[in-house]
Amino acid sequence: MRLAKLLMAALAVWSLYWAAAAWGLRTGIESWFAQQERQGWQAEHSGLETSGYPLRHQTRISRPALADPRTGTAWRADWLELDSPAAWPGRLELHFPATAQRLSYFDRTAVITAEGLQASLHLKPGAALELEQMAAVAGSWQIERGGETVLSGAALDLRMVQTDSPETYRITAGAQEFAPRAAWRRLLAASAPLPERFDTLALEMTVGFDASWNRSALEQRRPQPRRIDLKLADARWGDLRLKAMGALTVDEEGLPAGEIALQAENWRGLVLMAERTGALPPALRGTVERVLGLLAETSGNPRDLDIALGFRDGYVTLGPLPLGHAPRLIIR
Repeated sequence: MRLAKLLMAALAVWSLYWAAAAWGLRTGIESWFAQQERQGWQAEHSGLETSGYPLRHQTRISRPALADPRTGTAWRADWLELDSPAAWPGRLELHFPATAQRLSYFDRTAVITAEGLQASLHLKPGAALELEQMAAVAGSWQIERGGETVLSGAALDLRMVQTDSPETYRITAGAQEFAPRAAWRRLLAASAPLPERFDTLALEMTVGFDASWNRSALEQRRPQPRRIDLKLADARWGDLRLKAMGALTVDEEGLPAGEIALQAENWRGLVLMAERTGALPPALRGTVERVLGLLAETSGNPRDLDIALGFRDGYVTLGPLPLGHAPRLIIR
């Protein structure tokens, strides 16, 4: 009898805790939306509902819509579900609907559909809610613009994991059966038609930021990259292949400095692709091909090329060739 009373008391205490925590979560979400509105955002939803008793809190936000006028970015969906253990809400999973989500940048809107799309956030206890790990995974997915599918894939896996240094994160990305739209394939095709899908598309790097990622990264200022250690970027598309590795530092203005080693198979096709995408001015193509041809001949295989992409004083070089101004690496 005494044990039963203790169990009943424990259940009552846990139920009160679960209900109080659920109320706190809903209140926190409402407060966050209200705070974003005070800062000039559009931040709205049509309702909140919490379930998952007794072990989890599953809070569904109906018809969320967010827009930041400072960056011109906006997002909306039919619903968003936040799922976390009742004992610690900092192990958070976000589940997205299989129905269309709309992501806009000023007047350009992309419609995203994905099966099983979910993101996970592992946060450290404390008011700052410092990010330990973030991931996004999905099954079959596609992105449409203007009624046309521009990108799609069979699976997607993106991860960002904090290292022993709080400001440094390991970032990995992989996409299975990644497919650009047909018009891009025709535009970028060199001597032979490109297949519909990439054979390989993967990335691994370590990035040191000027601050750790926490709640202020969304509400105030985004941490900016200061050191990039590219372990491997690997893309294989038909008879084209490009691998890259190297290290860069980034100054306060977002300008990179350092060197990235490139290994290119069928490099002439990559040069043509660079010209067609606008990355290489047409007037430079002949010079680039002649110089790279000489460099490739010295390696013993004229189809393959090992060369460095250099960044210095705000400019980019490919081996001995100047390519122009370096891009600024700034997270808005």
